[in-house]
Amino acid sequence: MKDSFRFAHSAGADWQECVARCAAVLGKPAAGLGFIYFTDALLPHAAEMVETLRELTGVTDWVGTVGIGIVATGKEYVGEPALALMVANLPPESYRIFSGKSRAPQPGERTPSGAIAAQFGVVHGDPRTPDMPELVADMATRVASGYLVGGLSSSQSETVQVARDVLAGGLSGVILASDVPVATRHTQGCTALAARHVVTQCDENIIVTLDGRPALDVFEEDLGVSGAADLRRAAQLMHVGFPVPGSDTGDYVVRNLVGIDPKNKLIAVGQTLEQGSALMFCRRDPDTAREDLGRILGELKREVIAPRGALYFSCLGRGEHLFGRRGAELELIREAIGEVPLVGFFCNGEISHDRLYGYTGVLTLFH
Repeated sequence: MKDSFRFAHSAGADWQECVARCAAVLGKPAAGLGFIYFTDALLPHAAEMVETLRELTGVTDWVGTVGIGIVATGKEYVGEPALALMVANLPPESYRIFSGKSRAPQPGERTPSGAIAAQFGVVHGDPRTPDMPELVADMATRVASGYLVGGLSSSQSETVQVARDVLAGGLSGVILASDVPVATRHTQGCTALAARHVVTQCDENIIVTLDGRPALDVFEEDLGVSGAADLRRAAQLMHVGFPVPGSDTGDYVVRNLVGIDPKNKLIAVGQTLEQGSALMFCRRDPDTAREDLGRILGELKREVIAPRGALYFSCLGRGEHLFGRRGAELELIREAIGEVPLVGFFCNGEISHDRLYGYTGVLTLFH
């Protein structure tokens, strides 16, 4: 049924007002899985919000996190107290919440109905956890599809996650069984330049040479820039892309360009490097971002005719920074899939399949 997923979102003067407004819209679903996303203005009251929502809605199971910004159907909230909720009408045996306090289903485990217990995961992570890419990759091996979606919490201060309880650190979320049909895609926010290069000398996250030449020389040649002023402008727009091994779609992971040393012709990036790895330089590109978002929306519309609900995880560098005004990104999604219940947040890193991305949007539809 189209109304089997309920959702609500609101800004307010304080957490009590946000919760009261949303709870009034949700009513008493009585059962199901709740997704909760809230702006960091409400972070100190996360535990109170979850407990109050249990009392007001009757929904006991909640998963989610904090974001500098949160999203709902056609709407973005940034810089104000705000809350977005969605309750998925799922039987208790079709999902399992996991965290450091409770385990995920084991590979091969079945639900009472015979479905695969661990098919797909919606996860949230602490950006301060140093081995997060490895945790994501490991968790992906524990679900039959190999697919996770989600993102790293974002906040101006500390971060928390909700996985039944309010907690911090590591990775948490919910694992869905195979009788919960979903479809997902991720969209890039950058355009990769045509030239690909090989890291021939590096030191941790510093590129010394590319293709046997000084790294900065190659960077300037690819971009066609020269002089300190041009170089500074280019550095603000450029990122570094690392091709995903074995991808048949040209997929790549984007990392920040964090520093340039003109004297020694070095480039520093937001990832530890290995000699022999491939990379290309990428430019943030609003037009390409719109085009690629349109591409995944078209694919998902063909795959899911009547979605019941949706989750969207977008990079902090997207939203109004990339699409020109607040709400534009979410309006494009609403125009394509309609007034479908949708919630999510702006992430400090997005999770899709088995890896951690940057500058992407990850959209998941429930059939």
